[in-house]
Amino acid sequence: MEPGSVAVHAGREDLASHGVHVPPLDQSSTYPLPGVERGGEAYERMAGGGRPGEGDSLVYQRLWNPNVDRFERAVASLEGAQAGVAFASGMAAITACLLAAVADGRPHVVGIRPLYGGTDHLLATGLLGTTVTWATASTVADAVRPDTGLVVVETPGNPSLDLVDVAAVVAGAGGVPVLVDNTFATPVLQAPLRHGAALSVHSATKFIGGHGDLLGGVVATDGEWAVRLRRVRAVTGGLLTPQSAYQLHRGLQTLPVRVLAQQAHAVELAAWLAEQPEVDRVHYPGLPQCDPQGLVGRQMSGPGSILAFSLRGGFAAAAAVAEHCRLVVHAVSLGGVDSLIQHPAALTHRPVAPEARPSPGLLRLSVGLEDVEDLRADLAAALAAVPRATASAMEQQRELAPAR
Repeated sequence: MEPGSVAVHAGREDLASHGVHVPPLDQSSTYPLPGVERGGEAYERMAGGGRPGEGDSLVYQRLWNPNVDRFERAVASLEGAQAGVAFASGMAAITACLLAAVADGRPHVVGIRPLYGGTDHLLATGLLGTTVTWATASTVADAVRPDTGLVVVETPGNPSLDLVDVAAVVAGAGGVPVLVDNTFATPVLQAPLRHGAALSVHSATKFIGGHGDLLGGVVATDGEWAVRLRRVRAVTGGLLTPQSAYQLHRGLQTLPVRVLAQQAHAVELAAWLAEQPEVDRVHYPGLPQCDPQGLVGRQMSGPGSILAFSLRGGFAAAAAVAEHCRLVVHAVSLGGVDSLIQHPAALTHRPVAPEARPSPGLLRLSVGLEDVEDLRADLAAALAAVPRATASAMEQQRELAPAR
């Protein structure tokens, strides 16, 4: 089936047998046990990363929940994966992947920047016992070592929307599993596993939830990785709650419609921003100069609805635009029905090493479902504040300059 049909029906295959039209919400934290021996066997099976057997008690929510299972199966269907494993947040999902690699005795990671600031910071600090070698898509093979457990890449990259050829990275990795953060593209526009990646990770908080009212993360992968990740989740307690799973599963039903409508708005706004005198450069995969490898149409089915743009006036100009938007909300996160703008260097990428931190003049815009003309008018009014802000910044610099 096409993605629109899969999104509506995936994970709901068993509903008719239960006599219901929408998934029931199971909030049980614990479940009755059929007996000491059978209960213990069920616990051991699920704590080890397996699925519950026929007639098994689910024992405890940290091990299994029907709503989480339905959501995972739905995401796996959209991604063309064997399985999905859901977590309490996107960072919990990334953490579980790294811990699984460490537990396998391969703590070295090859990272390709740019990455989401939280992921970059987690790798750079080595908090989980990992070490990292930073590479480019073309130097992955040189960075891989015998103890390399993962190659981590994000495409489109956060926040500058850099595109990476997943198949080329997989070839360079030489059998080392490749993890792709697929949050910006969503399963609607990109399926990394079909290009050889082992793990496709989403901050489900973003597009999949779509309404800015919950947290979640999910990994689409094969059966072997799913067992490893469920084992980590069971031990560490990074589970997704039933309520969040229910909402995320519901969000999947409208995901294709939302993504494609938001993308149409982003295409218009990117072209308009590129013509504005205050804007130095627009970063958007839908612009030919931003996709030199022709990955849109080959790896991605569309350019998505996230863009970034650099202001000629640097930090002062960027701050003025962010702070003068009225319809577009000045806030972190992305992928919701309302448009959001934020300054990555000051916020999401603040903990990133200076040499990899985004430009102080860069803003990231997540385009929502508002009327595109209203969005254009709001951004135009915000851009009109740039000359005043840059003039004020220059005056302050003159006042602070030492006397000659």
